[in-house]
Amino acid sequence: MKLDVESFVDDVRRAKLEGQAAVDEVLARAVSDPRRVLAGIGEPRKAGFDVLHHGDDVTILNVIWAPQMMLLPHNHNMWASIGIYTGREDNIIWEREGSTVAARRAASLSEKEVFPLGEDWIHSVINPIPRLTGAIHIYGGDYFAPGRSEWDAETLVERPFDVESFRATFDA
Repeated sequence: MKLDVESFVDDVRRAKLEGQAAVDEVLARAVSDPRRVLAGIGEPRKAGFDVLHHGDDVTILNVIWAPQMMLLPHNHNMWASIGIYTGREDNIIWEREGSTVAARRAASLSEKEVFPLGEDWIHSVINPIPRLTGAIHIYGGDYFAPGRSEWDAETLVERPFDVESFRATFDA
């Protein structure tokens, strides 16, 4: 059996009307059977992300992290939920501290795990293992809308989120 992406998207959109916890339940059911997810969306072949759904109400991405890939601290300005179906994803949770950010806690996510991020959270992502990691990321709105921020890796100073730089990170 394989994950039916259209049905999954429909289930997420319905659950979103009840809130993030309901979306997390749908996501947890999906990633609880990684073979089913892999059969439905394919085995990860290279770093990148596929848009499974993009709308004002919700955005669903299939994110493939390259080995040891890192994404700068950034915010979403909306809640998000991450579900791992292969590999591992480490998240560092940051908090604003004056004009910069400071790391406050971390979460290591493995296969079959779901991790909710709050609306005002700032996080960075690392794939710490030597193989591709696959994750479904669900956002409670339009992920590609302007107005988000990222923080410089060296200075930790806030700047506008650059979608093209985001895409280039996956290409590199």
